[in-house]
Amino acid sequence: MPARVILNPYSGRWKARQRWPEAADALHAAGIEFDMVEMSRPNDGIAYAVQAAQAGCTPIIAAGGDGAISEVVNGLYKANTQETLGPLGVLPLGTANDLAVNLGLPLDLNRAAQVIAAGNTRRIDLIQVNEWVFDNNSGVGLEPMVTIENIRMVRFKGVVRYLVAALRVIWRKPYWQVRLAWDDGSYEGPASLVSVGNCVITGGLFHMTPAADPTDGRLTFIHGYAPGRLRLLGLLPKTFNGTHVNDPAIHQVHTTRLEVELDPASPIQLDGEIRSEALTHAVYQVLPGKLEILS
Repeated sequence: MPARVILNPYSGRWKARQRWPEAADALHAAGIEFDMVEMSRPNDGIAYAVQAAQAGCTPIIAAGGDGAISEVVNGLYKANTQETLGPLGVLPLGTANDLAVNLGLPLDLNRAAQVIAAGNTRRIDLIQVNEWVFDNNSGVGLEPMVTIENIRMVRFKGVVRYLVAALRVIWRKPYWQVRLAWDDGSYEGPASLVSVGNCVITGGLFHMTPAADPTDGRLTFIHGYAPGRLRLLGLLPKTFNGTHVNDPAIHQVHTTRLEVELDPASPIQLDGEIRSEALTHAVYQVLPGKLEILS
């Protein structure tokens, strides 16, 4: 079977569609035989990945940003055709391309195609939360509210959009009452955010879980409460290099499982995609070495 490319034309604010001829040329130049399907609505990538996995297509290539990769990974997980998912190739056509950056995958399309053609893989963990999985980052509380604000914005472009979205949300001073339980600890009280990382960088800028490692068989999460706008604003620039975890208000934890209860309900984001806008209970657990990435 030829490789199956799943393209999200919206990635990079529709730039993925414009760049597809360049990506196709790169695949041809690398000697990869492929066919392509194009997403046109949310969750198309999940359905296409299920079909490709069940048809035995190899490799399956996500062409787009982190949202496209997330849909393809969830489709592979849903298909459940083998113990290890993949191999998955990445053609980075998104805005931030967080997973590619975190894993050191090439952002140049010709080099990315050559990596896919070489066929070398490495295994990384996935993290399951409720019925979904993610490869990079998830969050409840402030973080998905930033994601929602980012989606709504059209004036700004690139990673600057994430920063402006964060400033707008912080100005509202959101917080939740949470109950957290993990392998060897628990917390109950107020929280501004709970951010769960498989990797370090999210949103192109933010090192939310700076000690995360996608190959260590654990998830890494932070939780924290910062009352007041000035306190939150003071923490924001520290997330650019991960030093926010040195602040007494922020706690970073490694675990294999995390249970979260929230009041009021919060949105939840996985790899930049909103999966629910009103969630009160989530269970995160690591799936060690579950995904094979062409690298």
